[in-house]
Amino acid sequence: MQTDPLSAKFAALADPTRRAILARLTEGEASVNELAEPFDMSLPAVSKHLKVLEKAGLISRGKEAQWRPARLEPMGMKGMAEWLEHYRRYWDKSFDRLEDYLRKIQKGNDDGKRN
Repeated sequence: MQTDPLSAKFAALADPTRRAILARLTEGEASVNELAEPFDMSLPAVSKHLKVLEKAGLISRGKEAQWRPARLEPMGMKGMAEWLEHYRRYWDKSFDRLEDYLRKIQKGNDDGKRN
């Protein structure tokens, strides 16, 4: 069964180890050994996480002799950001309406105290 790209990206980010790997890659490309350092897991386990991130389009892997550095893919999160932006605008509007309503109630309470 084929997963749509957005689902694959969110599934990849569902794992805290993969999120930590992405956070490390914001500092620059790194080898599997470098990425494995902070984790209590084998190199093959880290490689599996990298494969998930690569399949989701969030990272790419270089091929420089024996060294296969992982690096962030700048456009990898674009679809997710666009999807989330739609909902951010929705919640902003909802919070603005709530703020207006609360101001109206507060003003009504202030008017009542003066009488």
